[in-house]
Amino acid sequence: MKKVNVDDAIGMELCHDITAIRDGFKGAEFKRGHIVTEEDIPKLLNLGKKQIFVWEENAGEIHEEDCARRLAEVTKVEGAHFEGPSEGKVILKADVAGMFCVDRILLKEINSIGDITYTTLPNHYPVKPGMKIASVRIVPLVTKEEQILTAEKLCRERPLFSLYPYQTMKVGILITGSEIYNGRIKDKFEPVIRKKLENYPAEILGVSICDDDPEMIIGESRKYKEQGADLLIYSGGMSVDPDDVTPTVMRKLSDDFVTQGVPAQPGNMTTIGYWGTTTLAGVPSAAISSPVTVLDAILPQIFAKVKFTKEELMNLGEGGLCQQCEVCHFPCCTYGRY
Repeated sequence: MKKVNVDDAIGMELCHDITAIRDGFKGAEFKRGHIVTEEDIPKLLNLGKKQIFVWEENAGEIHEEDCARRLAEVTKVEGAHFEGPSEGKVILKADVAGMFCVDRILLKEINSIGDITYTTLPNHYPVKPGMKIASVRIVPLVTKEEQILTAEKLCRERPLFSLYPYQTMKVGILITGSEIYNGRIKDKFEPVIRKKLENYPAEILGVSICDDDPEMIIGESRKYKEQGADLLIYSGGMSVDPDDVTPTVMRKLSDDFVTQGVPAQPGNMTTIGYWGTTTLAGVPSAAISSPVTVLDAILPQIFAKVKFTKEELMNLGEGGLCQQCEVCHFPCCTYGRY
């Protein structure tokens, strides 16, 4: 684009809107793309425009709204839609409940190109329909097309965004501990886990209270497995004490044992494994006393049916320390980002 005197702009194309404010009206008096005529000159001067910006032929520049449209097109994601452009940006909104993911490395690479700015929710973030999950715009009014071409190439090589809808899961709950099994104390875990599962499409198959007996726990686990359980949630001893048998059972049942313990508190001893297509989740006792633990952070991925790796769970170390605020704002806080 180039700046020219209004008197010299006849026949040229405006490269941005020109706003007017009068008698309660505020809006575009002249729209981008308008071809300036002789009759427009006094109107532009009345708006205080002695000089205006017009397009230069073969300049290789793209307007911010066209950039936003192109960048939105190349980062489309199933389960969400873009709105705009408005004020030079487009907004990506979720259409479904699920887990939003962003390729952090690619995001940084694109945002380092020059004028392009993608802004998103954190990786592994739980979303509901209508939520804003990403936005894109360029910083200046126009940019060189080569920047957009570079971003488009990168996004065609691998997706920048993913949105995994929650899937209905059949859930078996196993509560372990001789003190509960023998009726010495009342179980407090079942109402807690039921409350957490209300946020997801969970079909609870049943709740089993087991003695600290590996064979009993395995037997109850097999019962739920035969009923088609997608998820088994275990409570009880999850530490490394010799008499904490639940993690041992989970290891025996798993054909892909991911981890016993994650770098986050509360929920340090969270245990994850896979028994065929069934996810095994061991939940430490902190879930009873703390409103938010690691379980809350990982439930979106469980119900999105995206398998965990130990490597990604180790990312919980940064941001994994809950501040235990007087009023909990999770997930709108630093806890549980990975």
